[in-house]
Amino acid sequence: MKSILLQAPTVASDTTGLVVETEKQMNVLDIALNGGIMLIPIVILSIIAIYLLVERYLTIKKAREYDPLFMKRIKDMVLEGNIKGAQSLCEATNTPIARMLEKGLSRIGKPLQDVQVAVQNVGNLEVSKLEKGMPLLATISGAAPMIGFLGTVTGMIKTFYTLSQNADGIQVGSLSGGIYEAMVTTVGGLIVGIIAYISYNSLTSMIDKVIYRMESTSMEFLDILHEPAS
Repeated sequence: MKSILLQAPTVASDTTGLVVETEKQMNVLDIALNGGIMLIPIVILSIIAIYLLVERYLTIKKAREYDPLFMKRIKDMVLEGNIKGAQSLCEATNTPIARMLEKGLSRIGKPLQDVQVAVQNVGNLEVSKLEKGMPLLATISGAAPMIGFLGTVTGMIKTFYTLSQNADGIQVGSLSGGIYEAMVTTVGGLIVGIIAYISYNSLTSMIDKVIYRMESTSMEFLDILHEPAS
């Protein structure tokens, strides 16, 4: 594993009995293994956050796919009375907007209010699918730093406990373990929290754009339904 720039000088004797200074290198795995028990939930949260980021990004990216000619073709088919053809086009497109319009097309012939409600209901369901997992990602963005700070407190408690037990002969080595644990859990929690926070806001922005397009498309669709009667 690639070493990071954490080096501690140590003293050793060579075969001639001379004292020489060597360097001990610490890698990421060493840091994690010495981070204490509080680092375990932070690692678990980091795995969940990365999974949600990738999975939601791919889902939302697919939902954002939009053919500028799609609504024109739907409009032409509806005005020509080719409702089946319009439904087949929506089925083949298979996006949240297409599924929303497909439900509206299936209600043509009923009062316009029924069509509008059907479109809105499907739209709400599609938005719910897009937002799946987002509350958990938001929770991780706040929980990970808090767990990190909890690790800081437990690490410092361990340090002061050691200090109280060895008040007469304090050694730096006996205190460093608790301080080390405190710092590692703080850094780990903040890193996971920052990643989750940025991911949540970026994905939310992408979802908002999809919702805006769905709303504008549903309004355009309802306007189309008025045209044959005009």
